[in-house]
Amino acid sequence: QVQLVESGGGLVQAGGSLRLSCAASGTIFRPIAMGWYRQAPGMERELVAGMSRSSRTYYADSVKGRFTISRDNGQITLYLQMNSLKLEDTAMYYCAASSTRAWEVIPRTYEYWGQGTQVTVSS
Repeated sequence: QVQLVESGGGLVQAGGSLRLSCAASGTIFRPIAMGWYRQAPGMERELVAGMSRSSRTYYADSVKGRFTISRDNGQITLYLQMNSLKLEDTAMYYCAASSTRAWEVIPRTYEYWGQGTQVTVSS
């Protein structure tokens, strides 16, 4: 089992920045493939950014050039640096982890989820 705890959400003005963190614990095969999802009210949950075990990255078109996913040297803490935030970035952000052993795959489905951290962008 893997436990995930997110932090770093909050209220920020449009154009500002936030950095989300996700600490993983439990039975982990390092490095672990992880990703960030978000869900706005009335919307489906969407994959914002993902990282394979080999550190390949994926970004949704809506956040390319503004968000950066990264992992610490211990390979079990995931970050999402969010710059130039827009009103439409307002959502609950979830950290997710996959048990895949595939080295290059950026998962689209994840077995483990955090509780989420709210990001609200104001005008």
